[in-house]
Amino acid sequence: MKFLNLNYFIVLTFFAVCVSCSQAETNPIMEVTTFQIKNGISSDVFNQRDAQVTADYTSKQPGFIKRTSGVTENGEIGVIVFWESIVDAEASLNKFMEDQSVADYAAMIDASTMTLKRFTMDSSLDAPNSDFVEVMTYNLNADATKEAYLAINKKVTKEVTGPKPGFIQRMLGENEKGEQVVAIFWDNKKNSDAALQPFMSNPIAGEFMGMMDQSTIWMGRYQTLTSLPKELSNKDKVIALLNSFNTGDQKPVSYINPEKYIQHNLSIGDGLAGFGALMQNAPKGGFKADIIRAFEDGDYVFTHTKYDFFGPKVGFDVFRFEDGLIVEHWDNLLELQDVNSSGHTQVDGSTQLSDFDKTAENKKVVNDLLTNVFMNGQMDKIANYISPTTYIQHNPMIPDGLDGLGSSMKAMAEKGMVMAYTKIHKTLGQGNFVLTMSEGTFGGNPTAYYDLFRLKNGKIVEHWDVIAPIPSKSEWKNNNGKF
Repeated sequence: MKFLNLNYFIVLTFFAVCVSCSQAETNPIMEVTTFQIKNGISSDVFNQRDAQVTADYTSKQPGFIKRTSGVTENGEIGVIVFWESIVDAEASLNKFMEDQSVADYAAMIDASTMTLKRFTMDSSLDAPNSDFVEVMTYNLNADATKEAYLAINKKVTKEVTGPKPGFIQRMLGENEKGEQVVAIFWDNKKNSDAALQPFMSNPIAGEFMGMMDQSTIWMGRYQTLTSLPKELSNKDKVIALLNSFNTGDQKPVSYINPEKYIQHNLSIGDGLAGFGALMQNAPKGGFKADIIRAFEDGDYVFTHTKYDFFGPKVGFDVFRFEDGLIVEHWDNLLELQDVNSSGHTQVDGSTQLSDFDKTAENKKVVNDLLTNVFMNGQMDKIANYISPTTYIQHNPMIPDGLDGLGSSMKAMAEKGMVMAYTKIHKTLGQGNFVLTMSEGTFGGNPTAYYDLFRLKNGKIVEHWDVIAPIPSKSEWKNNNGKF
């Protein structure tokens, strides 16, 4: 179940929040807002800005009670705000819409992913030391009476959830449409996790769950941002390193292992010395990086970036980590091109991550496409992997759709510009995005193919690429090879 999508600026008001105040004497209003930050934005930077917005804006609004910001294991942000009344929430919203001091915060959020709901709660909030929050919304079955529902909830709190280690508070709520909510506050994620499985097998909990319309259940489990480890994720380190081109900040260079940095950009010398020489020889004004997408797969982080790097370029970068430090780097760069015949650029399109549980299957779909179709010539199987109804193409020379792909490849082949894949070196993915690093030829010349695919329901629906020639060995500034 998804929350109701709201207007971009309207929703933003409800995030900004605060420090603890006195509890409302009447039943408070709980707002639950979920969203993802834009791909390419450092979660560490967002978390810091989120805390500033809390202190500088929402905590000063009339009727504010408390706010908790948290994140799920899949990176979804959940903001839970308590107000004394809906009137107070609306007043804060109206003020926020005109406040330019939080415009940079708003710009970090993927507006297409935002959802919000409000509920009138059954009790005042009393969870000052909670670092983990569970929120579940649902509709009741048609035959479930409110009296029976409230009675079973008392038993759940008293006999099932309440006695568990780490339990702090359990609240019920309802909105004007009759939708229900349960919010459970824990001291930490470990204790919440430990209580979850026994809850599902408990007969009292089973009776409670049996009153719900199962098709309407939604659940979010959020670790508060303030309780997150202070150590940056590998993805955040890469984002900081690339953003240092814009800021001149020297600290992110420390994320590169000074004793081991294997460079696969053949125009740059090996090791940290090679990276330093590149930066020292930057043109006036330095390099610039606009990170469009960033992903993490085990020890690898891969990014899709628009650069000013000796001229406007588009590139994919891949970084490998060992013990929290970057030890290896690959990339593929291409000059920025005009929009293609379908009106797409090399970097626009979807950035939203989803389907985290399908990473392995999506990587297999992409591998099978390249192996069976582009390497083994089984063109009749292409619709097994690429959606025949929705295929958005960002290659500058190829239009949308399977027909566009087929006609373009045929036209290039007739001019002697055959695209041939001979080896897949790496397949990396996170959720619905998969990147392949492949070797082959284009027009008979050695070529590196970096392809980024977005998948939906097991089919490829969007594609970006960078195709670049592999220079002859006499031009290499390191001996590590392109792959």
